[in-house]
Amino acid sequence: MRQKLHDSVSITPMENWMHYHSLDAFLQNGRATLSKGPIALIMVEDDVEVATTLRHHHQTGFKTVVAFMPPVFDLPKDLETVVHRVDYDVTAEGAVEHAINKIIAAARGQWIYYCFNAEYLFFPFCETRSVGEMLAFHTEERRDAMLTYVVDLYADDLASFPDAVSLDSAHLDRSGYYALARKDADNHNHPKERQLDFFGGLRWRFEEHVPETRRKIDRISLFRAKEGLTLNSDHTMSDEEYNTYACPWHHNLTAAICSFRTAKALKSNPGSKFDIQTFTWHNSAPFEWHSRQLLDLGLMEPGQWF
Repeated sequence: MRQKLHDSVSITPMENWMHYHSLDAFLQNGRATLSKGPIALIMVEDDVEVATTLRHHHQTGFKTVVAFMPPVFDLPKDLETVVHRVDYDVTAEGAVEHAINKIIAAARGQWIYYCFNAEYLFFPFCETRSVGEMLAFHTEERRDAMLTYVVDLYADDLASFPDAVSLDSAHLDRSGYYALARKDADNHNHPKERQLDFFGGLRWRFEEHVPETRRKIDRISLFRAKEGLTLNSDHTMSDEEYNTYACPWHHNLTAAICSFRTAKALKSNPGSKFDIQTFTWHNSAPFEWHSRQLLDLGLMEPGQWF
């Protein structure tokens, strides 16, 4: 898997893969591309592992991959033919939700996924099944969204990898994850039905460096666009049913986003950079880049999909 992420994508160039110089230009001139789902929206915050992120999601089976990224960043030649590039500053306040909500309105009925660079989607049996096959089953289960857990990855040697990013020596926490009831402020803070707030990983172990509103690791990263649906700033959706982890009858599929994003932030933020000498602890384990490990650790589940 790690080697595949570095390999060039072998595909015949297509004329309709384009570079758009703004979100408005993409929505005006590239709307036809949004008719081919599932759609992956990759939000590029910096120049770390951009190519491997795009390759991973292309290889996972997304029919359309859109990269929102600053114009100063380069893409390898092989990716220029398989990625729709949109010049966009995703670091501006509210920029991610704005772009995704615009895409939702333009791609009704399509399954949409979003993540950031240096993040990699894994789902049960993803080594032998495509994301399209997984979403087809999920749709048959009458589900329009899927809960994903953001599983922190980090390099084991920060002296060798000061930005905490290394595909070859990536580690994760094998324990320390927990869930709390999600309170409903509109109903006397009673727990919401089939909704939980999930915590763990680096945001839990180094919580003193993480704002309280950003400590959750759950994200509704896969969902089917429909009229009126919007993404909230806390990675939940405006439709409460989309935020549930399962239907009322049985457990459903969940997925994991294996992410260097938190580790990168902790090692680049002046308030935490010099306080953290290592991310490894007694519950660290090498990441195997395989869905079996995530299933065994309980970081995602297959539901009724066998």
